[in-house]
Amino acid sequence: MSIVTTIVPIFAVVLIGWVARQKGFMPREFWRPANRIVFYIAIPAMIFQAVSKASLDRQFDPFLIAMTLAASLAGYLTGWFATRTLSLPSNSRGSFIQCCGHGNLGYIGLAVSYYYLGESGLVKASLIAGFLMIMQNTLSVLALQTASGHNNPDKPFSFLHQVIANPVIAAALAGMLVSAAKIPVPLVVVRTLDILRAMALPTALLLIGASLSFEFIRGHKTTVAIACFLKLILMPAIGLALFKVTGLSTTSFLPAIILLASPTATIAYVMGTQMDGDADLAVASISASTLVSALTFSLWLGILNSG
Repeated sequence: MSIVTTIVPIFAVVLIGWVARQKGFMPREFWRPANRIVFYIAIPAMIFQAVSKASLDRQFDPFLIAMTLAASLAGYLTGWFATRTLSLPSNSRGSFIQCCGHGNLGYIGLAVSYYYLGESGLVKASLIAGFLMIMQNTLSVLALQTASGHNNPDKPFSFLHQVIANPVIAAALAGMLVSAAKIPVPLVVVRTLDILRAMALPTALLLIGASLSFEFIRGHKTTVAIACFLKLILMPAIGLALFKVTGLSTTSFLPAIILLASPTATIAYVMGTQMDGDADLAVASISASTLVSALTFSLWLGILNSG
């Protein structure tokens, strides 16, 4: 699959979402209910259908997942080390660390995996993403709570509960159960899922575009640039080094690289506002990393293709 014919259409739809917001077609009041439909219904339907039809004997690789989690942990640690040298306010440190490690797996990572690698790539990416989301959410809670110095036990419990009840994780686990137990899925259910999954990625990309904001980037130029480098370049580079050293094939770890190279997740803003983080820095990092990822995805896919 051509890199250009994968990346350009994906980010063209993101751009269309931004233009639609500017023209008033996607007002702010529309974002929240549309996000809930995508996150709680459409993407879980897509993941469940893909994973439930997969052969776990061939698709599920615990060692690959472990190496991917190790790379993600390294991303958070590099963000933490960076805060030791940057003069950031205490409320900005947790958000900065999260922006360096918390990738947009559900909306961007899975989209690139599907359009570049097809159904098989989506299955592998979905299996990895389920475990990666657990780690990302947990580490983000720890970073925000530790950096802010507000050790309110209710907040981390609330977020950890959301990790456990995450619909994407639940869909991946349910799909694994159906696949492992070889439970037949009725045709009427399959066709219902087909309809729901068809709106998952296009709607998600439009919403990403509609939520882009550039007004805060100017005030955080240096910090955002460092966060983008750590998230989009260093983290996938660490993953690539681990995969190569341990002898994994490019075909097997390519979905993992795509997930590790995903831009900062939009939930970084939500978590930042609710856990005394820096919401403005989060918005700036989300917007900048999403735009820059069009280039860095092309870079990583080009490197892996040539290798």
